[in-house]
Amino acid sequence: MKQKDVIFQLSVRSIRLHFLRSVLAALGIVIGVVAIATMGMMGANMTLSVTEELSAMGNILVVKASSGESSGGMPGPGGPGGSGGSGSEEDLVTEDQFRDIERIASKYGTVYTLYSESDTIEVGDNTRRSTIYGLDPDVIPRILTLSDGAYPKRTSSVIIGTSLAERFDLKIGSKIDIGDSDEGPTTTVRVVGIIEERGMSTDLNTDSAIIGSEKLFIGMYGGEGEYGQVNIILDDINDAETVSTEIMDQLNKKEEQVSVQDSSRMLESITSTLGTMTTFVMAIAGISLLVAAVSIFNVMMMSVTERIREIGILRSIGTQRTEIRKMFIYEAGILGIIGAVIGAAMSVAIGWVVVLAMVGSTEYFLTPASLIYVPSAMLIGIIICVVSGVYPAWRASNLDPIEALRAE
Repeated sequence: MKQKDVIFQLSVRSIRLHFLRSVLAALGIVIGVVAIATMGMMGANMTLSVTEELSAMGNILVVKASSGESSGGMPGPGGPGGSGGSGSEEDLVTEDQFRDIERIASKYGTVYTLYSESDTIEVGDNTRRSTIYGLDPDVIPRILTLSDGAYPKRTSSVIIGTSLAERFDLKIGSKIDIGDSDEGPTTTVRVVGIIEERGMSTDLNTDSAIIGSEKLFIGMYGGEGEYGQVNIILDDINDAETVSTEIMDQLNKKEEQVSVQDSSRMLESITSTLGTMTTFVMAIAGISLLVAAVSIFNVMMMSVTERIREIGILRSIGTQRTEIRKMFIYEAGILGIIGAVIGAAMSVAIGWVVVLAMVGSTEYFLTPASLIYVPSAMLIGIIICVVSGVYPAWRASNLDPIEALRAE
């Protein structure tokens, strides 16, 4: 039998003789691997889920009248506060500016203007505030999908968001009074369609909004040819930087007139933030592996102390120092491999539950970007185990054989 095989068998024998102690040491590795892998998978699934949701609006550019702030930041939704008919002229995109924007960007996708205002709406005895949008009737079918009903064809017809319909129990044919009846006349509109749920968006938030024609909006609030913002839906997200640069160069030649807010930059920013948070959480989880490292180190030092006479005998019959070192490195490695394998199996099961609870979906759980954290955590656990056994192995190999044989 080869010497190497004997050394390995001695390592296995030591683990068996001190089985409970070895199990407790390996348990620390199991916990560390589970913690790191689970947190990594949760972060990956959260990032993939958010990226998928935001990528749907990543091809949207929002052009607003410049307020002196730098462009390219996170865009605010087309909602209250930036509307035609409600703000000062300096806050609005003019008709001439829109024509220039349309000339530049129309070849890259759909360009449309947006009127918006926040106003009181009344349905029966229920009153609340909602966002009122005014859009070109020809554009509405191209950018909004209905779950029920039809697109507005008359000035008095509107479509509404899903949340608004549910809150007021509105159906096709329901009537809504726009405006506060206590302060002045109201405008009555009829619901002809309900928009599919869109969630948060950078161009317009429709879930709790009312969308009508530009003519309806101008009739209520005025401000014709003065737009809260101009939205560009690109056919190819890779054109975002090109379009943004062309608009800025053309319209801001003499002075800064408009700012362009790029949704793809917001996507990159959010993805980067989630990645940083995942790394931070994994680092906290990694503390458990440091605790495991201390446990492994303690076990190996105890093993060296208890086996001094055995080491002395091995050295006296010609066993080399490298073989002694290998014996303890093997022991630490075996504990690390066992703990890492058990931890990997448990992390898949526990990770599934954690991802489902925290993210709400396991759609991306089995993707390479998610599962890569399992072997990564295993590798970290094994390396920590081996490193923890280096000093005890070195100490054992440097014991004086004569002194070791005298030990009780």
